Amino acid sequence: MNFSPALLFTLPSGFLYQTCLFLTGLMAGSFLNVVVYRLPIMLKQQRTPDANTFNLCFPSSHCPKCKDAIRFWQNIPLISWLLLRGKCHCCKGHIPVRYPLCELTCALLFLGSSFLFSTPIALLSALLLIWFLLALSLIDISTFLLPDILTLPLMWLGLLLHSLSGSVSLHDALYGAATGYLSLWSLFWSFRILCKKEGMGYGDFKLMAALGAWVGWQPLLYLYILAAMLGLSYSLTRSLLRKTAGEIPFGPCLSLAGALVYISQNSNPFWLMVLLSPIG
Repeated sequence: MNFSPALLFTLPSGFLYQTCLFLTGLMAGSFLNVVVYRLPIMLKQQRTPDANTFNLCFPSSHCPKCKDAIRFWQNIPLISWLLLRGKCHCCKGHIPVRYPLCELTCALLFLGSSFLFSTPIALLSALLLIWFLLALSLIDISTFLLPDILTLPLMWLGLLLHSLSGSVSLHDALYGAATGYLSLWSLFWSFRILCKKEGMGYGDFKLMAALGAWVGWQPLLYLYILAAMLGLSYSLTRSLLRKTAGEIPFGPCLSLAGALVYISQNSNPFWLMVLLSPIG
């Protein structure tokens, strides 16, 4: 008997699979919070003698206000924040809502990916891409940085993926990485020469190279247009609400556009599968 994807989700095995992915996303989101908070600090401390005293593992998680160490039961993704009602167990200081929101967002993205990618290698690749792009977007929003320690591994992962499998050939992925970097690099210098100021950072070039390695060179023009539209929409909305323009991070726009292009290349949309697959 054949089951449609819609019915598969209602089966016990399907529900267990989705639950495991959701919990994995929560844990990945918890680690994402650590990376987003600590990595910019680590980059700033690289020039100081005590740079090695702070990393992703040390010191252990603690309240930034009272410095009290966070116990294991206080560090359960999403659940602990709800149990503690968003306050430190010791000093009752406010715990920002962005932490559980990041964990929940990552979990929902992991869960949603299970509907879009049918094979294990495709799903694993999508989860890696989602995690990196979410980390880069959150760091860029808060610090206007796109760290090499994230963009360069993302590029190499894309090339490695397409050397083994994937919808893009390694040839197209290599040209995608080169085209992605050089196109924004050229735009940067053209804008700088004509307007006497910088329009974007070097991290944007490297992120574009990484996205080119994942999607190939063919859809890059579409990716640029989509990212520009997202950036323009955000800028106009912020101007209307705050009546100020200001500098906006372009990394999240590139990340969202790149994710949408990658999904369109590699996924089987769940809703389309439900409409086309027979029920029985």
